[in-house]
Amino acid sequence: MTTINKQWRLKARPVGEPSAETWDYTETEIPTITDGQLLIRVDYISIDPAMRGWLNDAKSYIAPVKIGDVMRAGTVGEVIESKHEKFAVGDYVAGHDGVQSHAVSDGTGLHKVDPNLAPLPYYLGVLGMPGMTGYFGLLKTGQPKAGETVVVSGAAGAVGSLVGQIAKIKGCRVVGIAGGSEKCKFLVDELGFDATIDYKNEDVKKALKKTCPNGVDVYFDNVGGDILNDVLTQINLRARIVICGAISQYNNTTAVKGPSNYLSLLVNRARMEGIVVFDNIKEYPIAMKEIAGWIQSGDIKVKDHIVEGIETFPDTLMMLFKGENFGKLVLKVEE
Repeated sequence: MTTINKQWRLKARPVGEPSAETWDYTETEIPTITDGQLLIRVDYISIDPAMRGWLNDAKSYIAPVKIGDVMRAGTVGEVIESKHEKFAVGDYVAGHDGVQSHAVSDGTGLHKVDPNLAPLPYYLGVLGMPGMTGYFGLLKTGQPKAGETVVVSGAAGAVGSLVGQIAKIKGCRVVGIAGGSEKCKFLVDELGFDATIDYKNEDVKKALKKTCPNGVDVYFDNVGGDILNDVLTQINLRARIVICGAISQYNNTTAVKGPSNYLSLLVNRARMEGIVVFDNIKEYPIAMKEIAGWIQSGDIKVKDHIVEGIETFPDTLMMLFKGENFGKLVLKVEE
């Protein structure tokens, strides 16, 4: 067994895009565990847009990562040593143990997962935080009804692709906004979306009128910026706007660009509401069971984008903001 722990730590808070100066890569001895602790070999690390927000020293739904700390991230791995009564060697666990190859834990925030029921990366994606975000954000906040039109941005990403598929299960017309013809083709041909808009090569506002002739009832927003502004011009009476993320704004060096068309909410008596997945943590088992059932029945298809090598973390993170990931972005620790 290796005795080296590879870690990425926050060196300096970025202004705009994270750069080489943002991170410190360290290799240290793996600590010895004490009573009540366990040692985890991290196999996969979740790469999520929310990570950019965790770098800012600002009030949010979760405390920022501290300078010098291991970068926060969702993880899944195997218990390789244990002095904890609830976890045994050979157990697989998911948690938030950060961007490192090994983690010492007291068990807080960990839950066991079964690699025989689903591939390990699924527990960071469709059965993990992105899956829970899409499930609760759409069903509890968006409240789609059969026959309604649901539009989702970032539609080829981990959250968006699930949102669209669940909306189809619920009998909705689904339009996905994504970047590039390959992603758009995948959404229609593989995931069953009714239509797509390629924001890189189309006028989004014009395309919305064409693909949503009856207006928009639910908009699940992962990107913010101009696309949110365009969708607001097409919403229906009593529409629901789910604010999940604003990836187009996360690396801004100027003020976040808010929607100038917000009065459409007033005219249409519409609702815009944010979704933070941790608010639903007690109901995770219910969602996981239902999503797993949909996967088993073939109603939901999963696409993971796996990059190998923990050393690639800074570049892999930036793939999110360049639109280079296709599906749930996951870092495999060992090549």
